[in-house]
Amino acid sequence: MDKTLRTAATGLSAQQKYVEIIANNLSNINTTGFKKIRPEFQDLLYETLKPAGNTSRTGVEALNEVQIGSGTELVATKKLFSQGDIKSTENPLDLSISGEGFFVLRRPDNSFVYTRDGSFQLNRNGQIVTSQGYQLDPGFNIPNDAVQINISRDGVVSVVLDGSAEEQSIGQINLARFINPAGLRALGNNLFTETPASGIALLEVPGVMNTGELIQAHIESSNVDIVEEMVNMINAQRAYELNSKSVRTADEILTTAVNLKR
Repeated sequence: MDKTLRTAATGLSAQQKYVEIIANNLSNINTTGFKKIRPEFQDLLYETLKPAGNTSRTGVEALNEVQIGSGTELVATKKLFSQGDIKSTENPLDLSISGEGFFVLRRPDNSFVYTRDGSFQLNRNGQIVTSQGYQLDPGFNIPNDAVQINISRDGVVSVVLDGSAEEQSIGQINLARFINPAGLRALGNNLFTETPASGIALLEVPGVMNTGELIQAHIESSNVDIVEEMVNMINAQRAYELNSKSVRTADEILTTAVNLKR
């Protein structure tokens, strides 16, 4: 009977983690560029009570084994990088990626991180940075006398200077893509870093090699679906209730067995 309690406990723990993941998805429904997380579970080891292939006393060979499982566990959380809604902001420094790819950011220690959040701004040196101050890479400076900033769909940055009617190209924004983006490690603050599972970053011009294009004055919303998450929440709640029912049933059977002598 202890096995029943242990098995049900793994189910309770797994469903609790499932609810925590759903809660995180729902809490980030308004986070720019957020990608929802999907949990992946697997069953645990099985106890084989009767192996297949052994001949019974009647001379008949058993075709099926008799096995009892020991529960479930959370083995992975997978980021789903489906496209979120693209919304207009009328801010020329806001950028969204229509398709695959990530913006490349350089941190103060010269390490690189990646994001889908294109809510950029200018620092005092005229560099395009995130709200945390991380610089868009490769870096370039917007002149102080620029009256208009234009960013093409293939990442070419150009400006119109005060007193001039012609555009001047000042830089190129490249995007990073990964063989397995689901293998990226989330760092918080809408940032990701590469891992051996994701592979190394491949820098591409936007719109080339299946890399998405840039859309100026737009940002990408979270790809969380409220209805889907609420349905998942109900399923997780019911599964938790069923596992707790298994615990209560095992406890009642143990109580009955203890009271047999009375």
